[in-house]
Amino acid sequence: LLLVLVVFAGCKGTSQEEKQESAKETAFKVNKTDAEWRAELTDMEYYVLRKAATENAFSSELLDNKEKGTYVCAGCGTPLFKSEHKFKSGTGWPSFDREIKGNVAFDTDYKIGVPRTEEHC
Repeated sequence: LLLVLVVFAGCKGTSQEEKQESAKETAFKVNKTDAEWRAELTDMEYYVLRKAATENAFSSELLDNKEKGTYVCAGCGTPLFKSEHKFKSGTGWPSFDREIKGNVAFDTDYKIGVPRTEEHC
């Protein structure tokens, strides 16, 4: 029993890793009240853009979209991805091999216990 306790006490999973938080403040170019966001966005857009939710795999109307053009943020209109960089990843979400430089930022999300890359404008 003591050996089992020592083994578990020595385990350091990713949920115990120290997360690096940025001390700098982010200035958003679009500042709206929660009520304004709710009025302008669909329920799914609101939860994804404002509450950091993830839509269900294979549920996006953009998944099989083949139209030429630029994908923009539903919240602020920032151009994020070009259609020529879209590819079928098999993940169930629209996938792109590159972003429009300077318009997409990346963070690490640990909400499910493992690091995931989060993209935002």
